[in-house]
Amino acid sequence: MVFHGPAAKAVRGGNRPGEDTMISRTIALAAAAGLLGTAAGAQDAYRIGLSGALTGPVAGSYAPAIEGLQLYINRLNEGGGIDGHPVELIVLDDSGEPSRGATNSRRLLGQEEVVLMINASLSSTYAPMMADARRAGVPLLFAASACPAEVYPPAEPLLFCTTAFAARYDSQATLDFIEAQAGTDISLGLSAMAIPLSRGEIEAAEGLATERGMRPQAPTIVPPPTADYTPFATTISQAGADWVYSWAPWVTEVRTFEALRRLGWEGEYIAWAHLEAEGELARLQDEGFYAIGANSLFAEDLPVHQEIRAAAEAAGATYAPDQMAEGWIAGLVIDAALQSAGWPADAEAVNAAMENLNVDTQGLRGGPIEWTPENHFRATQYYRVYRWNADEGAIDVVQDWAAYTVE
Repeated sequence: MVFHGPAAKAVRGGNRPGEDTMISRTIALAAAAGLLGTAAGAQDAYRIGLSGALTGPVAGSYAPAIEGLQLYINRLNEGGGIDGHPVELIVLDDSGEPSRGATNSRRLLGQEEVVLMINASLSSTYAPMMADARRAGVPLLFAASACPAEVYPPAEPLLFCTTAFAARYDSQATLDFIEAQAGTDISLGLSAMAIPLSRGEIEAAEGLATERGMRPQAPTIVPPPTADYTPFATTISQAGADWVYSWAPWVTEVRTFEALRRLGWEGEYIAWAHLEAEGELARLQDEGFYAIGANSLFAEDLPVHQEIRAAAEAAGATYAPDQMAEGWIAGLVIDAALQSAGWPADAEAVNAAMENLNVDTQGLRGGPIEWTPENHFRATQYYRVYRWNADEGAIDVVQDWAAYTVE
């Protein structure tokens, strides 16, 4: 399956991975403020708050999703909100720093009195926000940030995740694909960023690869930020890797690959398809670079893709629409949760609503996001694998949706 279209054939607009981008808090509240002017006041709004990496070296992996969520909330408010009540989205920057994330969560819970918190940042920011959410009894949604173990069955109360990528399942699906392509008699390079979830997932992949009879290298752990990826790529190349698997923020995934190619390495490389993947596959145009992910491509031009493009164009968005799917999906889920919670809704009501949701992702994923009291991730995870097709000059689906039951 080959996708043709502007997103498949050319690099879309927007910032390159890691570029600093500031999205003002006032922009996040603009639509809500307009609706509040016709309502009884701010006390009639659903107040939710987000702490995320709007700036800093990994902003390119999070800020576009945050902007996508903002666009969804703006559209929701322009349509009258939820039964006449606007959603007030408060967005605070943590630059991917744990200390700033902790400050933000205390502010959101203490000063802003939100009924739902959202994390869109590195896994190193999770611990303080999770601790604050538990103390306050306020649900915490991970959106664009990697899903922590606590959201999988048996799920911990208050913690939920809409993000496409999933520890354990991603590596299982990736190794299944590599084995289908190359068998098990291979040397497998492994690359991670020196943050908890990335490192833990790649170390788990090392064990899974060994069980399959592959020859995994010791994981190469790259600290953030890193100016020169050559030493890390050299370690992988000199060890004779046939394939390399990277599960990390996009900046680590793609720059490790580019450093390997500069060294003359000719193997196959597979990385998690973060929100930058569609434009980057078109930029790299390398048939040996695979992206495995759970989101559909905008080159498919589904109605939901058209809707996101229209919203981004109308708002003069900073980032390319094809980088906004994670934020839009989070918006769909938040919308459904608040509608189910009713009005007035406190944190307890929102949490109860989130524990029993089934949300149609409208084609952005291979299936719905379904939550139960025991499972705050999803019932089934779907994966696709993409790469560039040089003959067609477009992105190709190498493997269509493969379903994995979440247990």
